Amino acid sequence: MRMVFPMECKCLFSVLVLFSSLLALCTVPISAVEGEFVVTLDYSNFTETVVKQDFIVVEFYAPWCGHCQQFAPEYEKAASVLSSHDPPIILAKVNGDDVANRQLAQEFDIKGFPTLFIVKDGGKKVQEYNGPPDADGIVNYLKRQLGPASTEIKSSEDAATFIDEKGVVIVGVFPDFSGDEFDNFISIAENLRSEYVFGHTLDAKLLPRGESSVKGPIVRLFKPFDELYVDFQDFKVDALEKFVKNAAMPLVTIFDSDPSGHDYVAKFFDLPNVKVMLFVEFSSEEFDAFNSKYRDAAELYKGKNLGFLLADVNVTEGAIEYYGLKADQTPLIIIDNNDLESKYFEAKIKPDQIAPWLEEYLDGKLKPFIKSQPIPETNDGPVKVAVFETLEEIVFNSGKNVLIEFYAPWCGHCKRLAPILEEVAVSFQNDPDIIIAKLDATANDIPKKFKVEGFPTMYFKPANGELVQYDGDATKEAIIDFIKEKRDKSIQEESARDEL
Repeated sequence: MRMVFPMECKCLFSVLVLFSSLLALCTVPISAVEGEFVVTLDYSNFTETVVKQDFIVVEFYAPWCGHCQQFAPEYEKAASVLSSHDPPIILAKVNGDDVANRQLAQEFDIKGFPTLFIVKDGGKKVQEYNGPPDADGIVNYLKRQLGPASTEIKSSEDAATFIDEKGVVIVGVFPDFSGDEFDNFISIAENLRSEYVFGHTLDAKLLPRGESSVKGPIVRLFKPFDELYVDFQDFKVDALEKFVKNAAMPLVTIFDSDPSGHDYVAKFFDLPNVKVMLFVEFSSEEFDAFNSKYRDAAELYKGKNLGFLLADVNVTEGAIEYYGLKADQTPLIIIDNNDLESKYFEAKIKPDQIAPWLEEYLDGKLKPFIKSQPIPETNDGPVKVAVFETLEEIVFNSGKNVLIEFYAPWCGHCKRLAPILEEVAVSFQNDPDIIIAKLDATANDIPKKFKVEGFPTMYFKPANGELVQYDGDATKEAIIDFIKEKRDKSIQEESARDEL
């Protein structure tokens, strides 16, 4: 459960959809608004509709969301094309910002708009979609999801058609289509079919690249970059899945304005490895030198659990600010070890300094940095301002009952909550045992004990109790009632005795 707020927009390249199998015609009539092909669902007809479908796509959107507005005509166009598919593929939408649909949004763990799902087997199976956001991409992606998880390659012509020179394709070569290796390959293909294309064959001679005499079992991953193909022979499910996810990534992921690379960027940030990010102006005279030296470093340290991203500062200034740094510090290299106290950076780095700096990191010689705003000189407002350096003292060491909000200055819902939180703080201003505080989560690091996946997120720490996340309504009355229920009343009683 989480605090009941409508969600903020999220970038189109990280829009999620869920997966597929064979689509059967619905057994109950489903109708869209006349002239529209996208079916409108809400709390009153959602379950009844979905349970009757073997395959249905559902978008959660918000009317005010700019990304949703941009996506809507593409989604409608795709729905129009797919309505003529045999059998028809139904695309639906739910207004996730509607109060009446909040429970639906919570059940689907919606964190942003637009978010799409492919729901299979009457709602029993759901899988993330990482396909493109344009109409043609949606159509092609969904059609591919309707077939088997892996396609048999029977001829050179099949292989030439199947192995896309612009995308990643994974092909299993087997002496026969049976046994544990084949079963595990199909299992991985089913699990990852929303992200990659899988095929299988009995004859490696049909494939365009790689050793043609192998009989298998072997997995050959084709890609349009770096070494163009990689072979792998460990068919344990975990090892095979890890291989696919890592080998399908470029040695250096490029983050610029080209949308064709945004899928790789999304995967880069999803992987659990240490992230090395170099921010430089792609149009600068030094770019070629940075590009060359950075790729040399990536090749040198390949296999050491490092992922490398090269970002155009003109496109990714927001990412730099996320780390509490500034664009004028570029060329800038950052290491994020997915740990609060394991982030490192070097501003104004030179191309020849990249490899030595990484060597220092690997040798444990670099000093990590923590993002924190300065401690406020005055802090006498009803809602106290917390920063990273004071968070522990305010929440855990003050001996008070503390409600802390994690917010983002750009978040519309945080802005709407601000006056409500102010009213809550004013209502407790004569209670010395209650603190209402807030922390800018974009300007401060957040300890792992706080799980902040969206904004605003609020936690309450009773004076002598455990930390608990607030998941109620965003109203003054609901928040006050929650505090009164969860507060440690023993210190309140002790204060009353002292007054007597």
